[in-house]
Amino acid sequence: MSRICELTGKTGMVGNNVSKALNRTKRKFNANLIKKRFYISDEDKWITLKISTSALKTINRIGISAALKDARTKGFLK
Repeated sequence: MSRICELTGKTGMVGNNVSKALNRTKRKFNANLIKKRFYISDEDKWITLKISTSALKTINRIGISAALKDARTKGFLK
């Protein structure tokens, strides 16, 4: 199961854990992903997407149909 947002393409980042003695060890910062169902009234069907929480805020602002259209033009959805 990949940890990539299906609408924005966000992935995890790589960084360091830094101790008090400034020892550094590699770690991964994963994207904040949720699985969410959306109803598309144009196509009269439900879809399930794994999206980041920032993408969910974008969907709430511009709507699911506009967000899907934008993701398709950027190449994240088929």
